[in-house]
Parts: sequence; C-alpha cells; structure tokens
Amino acid sequence: AGAPRRRMTAPRVRVSDEIAWATSQLAEVGVASPRADAEWLMCYVLRIDRGRLLIADDLSDDQAWSYRDLVARRRTRVPLQHLIGTAAFGPVDLAVGPGVFVPRPETEWLLEWAVAALTEVAHPVVVDLCSGSGALGIAVATLVPTARVLAVEKSADSWQWLNRNITACDVASRCRAVCADVTDAGATVAALAAVAGSGPGSRGAAPVADLVVSNPPYVPEGTGVAPEVGADPHAAVFAGDDGMSVITPMLALVGRLLRPGGRAGIEHDESTSARVLAAAAATGLFTEVAGHDDLTGRPRFVTMRRSR
Repeated sequence: AGAPRRRMTAPRVRVSDEIAWATSQLAEVGVASPRADAEWLMCYVLRIDRGRLLIADDLSDDQAWSYRDLVARRRTRVPLQHLIGTAAFGPVDLAVGPGVFVPRPETEWLLEWAVAALTEVAHPVVVDLCSGSGALGIAVATLVPTARVLAVEKSADSWQWLNRNITACDVASRCRAVCADVTDAGATVAALAAVAGSGPGSRGAAPVADLVVSNPPYVPEGTGVAPEVGADPHAAVFAGDDGMSVITPMLALVGRLLRPGGRAGIEHDESTSARVLAAAAATGLFTEVAGHDDLTGRPRFVTMRRSR
C-alpha cells in the first residue's frame, strides 16, 4: 500500500490581507479615503459593523469574489454609497442610489446648527427645502422627537428615495414629503398648504415654520468636481454659472415660510459665501445674517433670522 495522501486545503483568505490589498487598489486610482472605503465594502460583504472587522473570520471563496468585484467597481469611481446602498448621515442611514444626491458629511455641520437652534422651541415646525434623500429633514426629525417636518423636493426620482427613507427611518408620523420647485415660491406655498392642510382640524393654510434648512444645488457650472459627483443628478449639484440660480429665488420662499424670529440655514459652495450673504441681506427680510465655516475652515453655510 502506498503512503496516505494528504488532504489539500484552500489557502486562507484573511480579512486583513484583503483590506490591505483593496486599500492599495483604491489609492492607486485616487479614491480620497481608500482605507475607509475598503473597510466599508468589507463590512457590507460580511454584514457586520465596522468595529467587528478586527475579529472577523476568514472570507469564504464566494465572499472573496464578491469583495473583489466591489473593489473593482469602486476603482471605476462608482460611489461607495451606491455600492452598499446606504449613506450614513448624522443619526440615520439613508437609502441612496441612482437618481438621488448622496448626502455628504460636511452637511452635518448644518444639521448640528439646526438642532441647536430648536432647543428652546417646544413643538417646532421645520421645512427642509431641496430635501433629496431627506437627509436634513429626517435627521432633524430623529434628533428632535417633538419636531414636525415637511421635506420639499421637485425631482420625481429623488422623491421616491425621500419617501422610502421617511418610512424606513420611522418618522412618517411627523415627516411628510412635498413635491414642489423651491424657486417658485407661490407654487411651493400652495403645495405645502395642501399637505399641511390634509390632517384633521387643519385650516388648509401653509405651515408657519420655526426653522427652514436647505442643502440646495449650489456648485457653479464648470467647477471641477470629484469623479463620484458624476453619479449625482446634475440638477442636484450645479446651479448656473454663479451657483446662485436656486438660492437667490429660494430666499423669497424662506421669508414667506418663516414666522417672525424664525431661523434658516442654507448650505452653499465655498466660493459663493459672499454672494449668499449679500443676497440674503438684499431681500430685507432677514436679520442676523451670518456665515459659518466647517471644521476645515471652508465657508459652508449661511444662517439668518426672519425680521420681526
């Protein structure tokens, strides 16, 4: 009898080795956060939280193939959020994909300001203009349990994501989606009145808002942007040659919606802060018009208070 044959085993596919390989692959093509993206893709394949990566088991062959396919797609600059199907924003995870703008972490500075602005309002009414996926409105509704939120979005594609997220984030009892174009103040007020006036005991009038927030399209046409921005709807990113084609007409709507003393915060391009400040002041509707920087020192959003 011959010697017993040894059982051949497949080589182990270590999680740490795959993440290291993916990090180098993504860095090679200029992905801004290659290590973080590599880890998030691994979490998606393994269906685990990021904190469990250090103790994760080795990958099966199927998991390894799935992971490498995702890395290959990310190398072509498909947004990470499109690959995993969600985008984290403040306290919520939002479903995103083709047809809706992917919320950015920078907008969380505006969210933080908005929540602080509501601390002394018992049952605030909040309007989120250009809501997209619902990021600002849903996050405010989540962090301020007494708030009633109306999320305004005109894009039919984005509106589907907005409604999906309102339901998934369990704020449907206090957050409603409204289909309207914020550059048409009259039509938007009418649309808001129709939604706000649909409940028991309503009077059919537009809501009087304690707070208005907005992350509108604001990038000037022709501005160089990251490849991932190409996956966002063009109309959700760019706003004319000066980046003001949405913000300027929207200010009239903000003034109509806010109660006297109510506050508003509008995100803008880092190159247009002075224009937004000047446009808000020129309306004569607001006081305390002020610019705010993000953590990197870049101008990020402008706030204002409705004149009494």
